[in-house]
Amino acid sequence: MTSAAGIPSAGRAKLADVAALAGVSVGTASKALSGGGRMRPETRQRVLDAVEALGFRPNQHAQSLHTGRSWTVGLMTTDGIGRFSTPVLLGAEDALGAGKISVLLCDTRGDAIREQHHLRNLMDRRVDGIIVTGRRTDPRPPLTGIESVPIVYALSPSTDPADTSVVSDDRGGAHLAVDHLLAIGRTRIAHITGPEHHAAARDRARHTIEHLERSSLELATGRVHFGEWSEAWGRRAADAVLRTAPDTDAFFCGNDQIARGVTDTLRERGVNVPGDIAVVGYDNWDTMALASRPPLTTIDMNLAEIGRIAALRLLEAIDVEPAPGLHTVPCRLVVRESS
Repeated sequence: MTSAAGIPSAGRAKLADVAALAGVSVGTASKALSGGGRMRPETRQRVLDAVEALGFRPNQHAQSLHTGRSWTVGLMTTDGIGRFSTPVLLGAEDALGAGKISVLLCDTRGDAIREQHHLRNLMDRRVDGIIVTGRRTDPRPPLTGIESVPIVYALSPSTDPADTSVVSDDRGGAHLAVDHLLAIGRTRIAHITGPEHHAAARDRARHTIEHLERSSLELATGRVHFGEWSEAWGRRAADAVLRTAPDTDAFFCGNDQIARGVTDTLRERGVNVPGDIAVVGYDNWDTMALASRPPLTTIDMNLAEIGRIAALRLLEAIDVEPAPGLHTVPCRLVVRESS
């Protein structure tokens, strides 16, 4: 039975129908679904799109016996809270689901022993690959005790440059924030951020300073204010900045929690935001950014896109060959009422 458009009804499509819709041969369609052969990612994606459009259901058990693949991928996270890793994992699962690949989620809670336990379980299940993510952007040691299983690190890169890592572009994110403040006429910019031992705080601070220097400017207080990723720190640091540099006309904060604390202090002091002082956060965490008064202009790290790209890199490593090195995903500026 076919639809009015001539497309076979869902559940009745054959591999030949998939190949015809994708514009490839039956053999190419078969290889795209089995993971065999070498082909361009775009070709594979056309086949997957055709599978989705037709509701084609390949015999996974037969394919597993034929190819030796399990059609499962492990997603390993160290972030029990899920603030950062959940969007990454959702983006990865969306991309993997398009290829009808099952996902096994493992939460190590940052514990090395638990990580090894989950790793053994994934190996016993003969997963085709693993995506590793975490709560921070700090590089992490690569997984050990694994042979011939592709691995991609998302958000938290591997310390081994030969591994494949997909990360957010913190340099680009800091530049977006500074450029936005400069574009609205702010030149006395203070920078409040988290702990100095966190890569995210250090990197965003360094890129902020360097970008200001290119415009012959420096930070309003002459230094970065390192502290905590908290609203309380944002409130305290804002008071300190205004005592030191009362002519400050903008705050660029290392995350949205800090930025919300800053807006609290400014509101209590009767300072108009953004009329007198503009505020820009980082992360685009809706819970913080939208609840802030006023709602925060912020930098979105595109976490779901990081997950999606990581999944595509993993599929390429499974189907064709790995793409080692650091792959960065651009951030985007989200403008709201605080600037």
